[in-house]
Amino acid sequence: MDRNIVFDIGGVLADFRIREFLAEKGIDSAVTGRILKASVMTPYWGQFERGEITEEKALRGFASVDPKIEQELRLAYSNVAGMLTACDYAIPLVRWLKRAGYGVYYLSNYSKKAFDECGESLTFMPYMDGGLVSFKVGKTKPDPLMYRQFLKEYGLRAESCLFVDDAAENVEVAKRLGFEGIVFTSYEELVAELARLGVSLEA
Repeated sequence: MDRNIVFDIGGVLADFRIREFLAEKGIDSAVTGRILKASVMTPYWGQFERGEITEEKALRGFASVDPKIEQELRLAYSNVAGMLTACDYAIPLVRWLKRAGYGVYYLSNYSKKAFDECGESLTFMPYMDGGLVSFKVGKTKPDPLMYRQFLKEYGLRAESCLFVDDAAENVEVAKRLGFEGIVFTSYEELVAELARLGVSLEA
């Protein structure tokens, strides 16, 4: 079994609860759908996560896609605290794997804004061996260069790493580079997949 386990953050160790987050800001479901199409689903989102554009340029980009909701877009992203929250199982999972002798890392697309304002979503980081987030390295998954930079920075071989991500495309790229991979669908399925690979989380 691989001795290093590399986790995506959003959607795996932290909940990306954007719909609930926007509802808490008083934005209805119809406008929420438009906000997602104008932001998360555009190239501007990736550029912002890589640190290529400022927050203001990202907002202008989002607004250019759907100008009629510029005010709502600015409200949505004025402060993103609470948009991501750490999963209850994140710290126990990381600590168990560490005690069992595994290297535990993260490899995730994260904007500086989310990193700074959603600190509660990253409470597991001190228990990990390290990792990379996109805004710090100027690359986002599934760019193979991000995976290669991670391996180089930590002196690891892809063949010694198991990569866990909720995006199948990201896992496929990792596999092509030599990682073993699991597409995350739920914590229960992750536990089952880890057990299949010889990692039991039972006490």
